[in-house]
Amino acid sequence: MDLESVECVSSLDGMDEDEIHTNHHHSEFSSTKPRNGGTNNVNSVGSTALAPATSVHELLECPVCTNSMYPPIHQCHNGHTLCSTCKTRVHNRCPTCRQELGDIRCLALEKVAESLELPCKYYSLGCSEIFPYYSKLKHETVCNYRPYTCPYAGSECSVVGDIPFLVAHLRDDHKVDMHTGCTFNHRYVKSNPREVENATWMLTVFHCFGQYFCLHFEAFQLGMAPVYMAFLRFMGDENDARNYSYSLEVGANGRKLIWEGTPRSVRDSHRKVRDSHDGLIIQRNMALFFSGGDRKELKLRVTGRIWKEQQNSDAGVCMPNLCS
Repeated sequence: MDLESVECVSSLDGMDEDEIHTNHHHSEFSSTKPRNGGTNNVNSVGSTALAPATSVHELLECPVCTNSMYPPIHQCHNGHTLCSTCKTRVHNRCPTCRQELGDIRCLALEKVAESLELPCKYYSLGCSEIFPYYSKLKHETVCNYRPYTCPYAGSECSVVGDIPFLVAHLRDDHKVDMHTGCTFNHRYVKSNPREVENATWMLTVFHCFGQYFCLHFEAFQLGMAPVYMAFLRFMGDENDARNYSYSLEVGANGRKLIWEGTPRSVRDSHRKVRDSHDGLIIQRNMALFFSGGDRKELKLRVTGRIWKEQQNSDAGVCMPNLCS
């Protein structure tokens, strides 16, 4: 499906509806930005950052991939070490002295590693946790301070960073529409709705309650049938996403479909959310019925709102906090 023919009309928070013809396209963005771009970058190190024990850390650094080595740690006859992953990459030759590696384990260095406690590699981003050497890797895969990946669905974008950096990246590099407000009214128009060969998507970013949300709308094949789907992702961690709810509604001719749920965190990939069907799904025949006319053109109007759940300490229940 060609995105050039998709029209998005948005009216927010009581504003009059103004037609906006957005020129969304399949991005060929290939990031050349360094990962430390911007003031809130991933690699910025604070002046009070906790640094690892450098000398021991260097001993445990593989000379080939520069990652920390975990058992089995291999060494050549001259005592040069490298990790097990890189041993196969160098065809069993020591990258330092070019001698054959054989199957010698560096047991002494492995025991040194067992005695170490090191800071999380995201210490410069705010994580103050200290872990035994062998627990460090497991923590870093789920660390709340680890950088986020770009939530743009239309390309394999490799850019990572914190939320402010990614918001600017989406706006400047992917030309994503940015809106302020917690209600929205979008109209999606497609001249030939029968063409759904590849996933076709649109992305809009909303800023409300001091947070950012990604509204996705796309068409894709579900089995043999083309469907349309809209869903919301929260630009933050899963625990914070649970503080918010959203609703989506589509309808016409006296009928409507309504979806209500909790936004998924951008920690979950766009494909993971889509494939779990966690959003408003509209079958093509129903979408064409909502479009009216001769059923040859898609004209869907999707409205929705975002609200924050507030805990009522007296009653012990959540109360919606709707923005005005």
